[in-house]
Amino acid sequence: MFIIEGQKKLQGTVRVSGSKNAVLPILCAALLTKEKVTLQNVPRISDVEALLKIFESMGVHTTFIDRTITVEAAELRNTGIDEGLINKMRASILLFGPVLARLGELDLSFPGGCVLGKRSAHSHTYAFERLGARVLHSNARIHIKVDKLQSANVLMPEMSVTATENAIMLAAVAPGTTELKLVAAEPHVQDLCHFLVQMGAKISGIGTHYLTITGVPELHGTEYTVTGDYLEAGTFTIAALLTQGDVRIEGIPTWQLDSFWQKLDEMGANYQLEPDAIIVKPTEKLISPTPLRTAVFPSFATDLQAPFSVLLTQAEGETQIFETLFEGRLNYLFELEKMGAKIEMLNPHQARIRGKSRLRGVPIASIDIRAGAAMVLAGLVAEGTTEISSIKYVDRGYENLEGKLTALGAKITRVDIQP
Repeated sequence: MFIIEGQKKLQGTVRVSGSKNAVLPILCAALLTKEKVTLQNVPRISDVEALLKIFESMGVHTTFIDRTITVEAAELRNTGIDEGLINKMRASILLFGPVLARLGELDLSFPGGCVLGKRSAHSHTYAFERLGARVLHSNARIHIKVDKLQSANVLMPEMSVTATENAIMLAAVAPGTTELKLVAAEPHVQDLCHFLVQMGAKISGIGTHYLTITGVPELHGTEYTVTGDYLEAGTFTIAALLTQGDVRIEGIPTWQLDSFWQKLDEMGANYQLEPDAIIVKPTEKLISPTPLRTAVFPSFATDLQAPFSVLLTQAEGETQIFETLFEGRLNYLFELEKMGAKIEMLNPHQARIRGKSRLRGVPIASIDIRAGAAMVLAGLVAEGTTEISSIKYVDRGYENLEGKLTALGAKITRVDIQP
């Protein structure tokens, strides 16, 4: 658990780690080549370490030193895979694109991960079928086989990030030219595309919802630096605003958070942007913005909705939040209510937050990765001491979050609890 003594002003400079949501698909894409791939700016988080263990069970050789990973997949196999880890990690579905491209078949139990409501694999299997695959069954397991890859005109059923990433990886080596339409365009999807291009892929339209991919027979090894984590940067920005802090946040292209900055402008937040840094200054008064609605990029990111809701508890007025993507994503609001937040749950996707609320430190729990970050933020602004359990979720998505916040002046203690 974390034990946080609240209301400590944050000051100083912090550099965000590499993007969790970028490095996981990029690691999987490294399986597309038999040659050595070197990745830099990799966050040391439990999801990365779990994926590397899955790689080892597939015959892939890896090293992870400091923030640099090497991947050598010449001996890649599709048998003997550690399904215990597959069951715990949603991102393991990203193995399908590269393994189908290399070996032509993969049979895995359905991937697990955070409990954010049902996440269908339909968009993945649909794209695979259009590119020449056969789905043999997809209930408790997903078994897909490819006899011969083909190019296609693929209109994605939804703008799913991971389905888009799988389709891109498979299309990169499919003969001919593939059109992918209504694809996700998040910064981490763009980073995957740039990585594949550096491996020799031919992709145009990067950053849009329409990609044209001309398949190549083989991809080669490369060295690549993973983009910074814009979700972590948003989290630190909120932390500084909550504590009346004076903080410089470095390490991301700030355009990746344009919708986030727009909401802060509505609230009257005091901050300045540089191309690769954010400077946050104390803000005397925050005003509740217009309704906060999550949607696919470039709209407001669902992964910043929970942290941002903590900021809404400290703004004057009322804001309605509308979570459009995941039916379980608002469950953390019950934890904020325990702390004194004024929240009205309207339905599983909508809630109303009234501020300004006086938050008090109480025992609360982290229920998913982004909710865990939100609970840490709530602890920073709360009066007294906050105890946050189940911080394994935080460790999955944030590298040394408590260490970085402590270096800025927060008082956070990690306590190991024996079962």
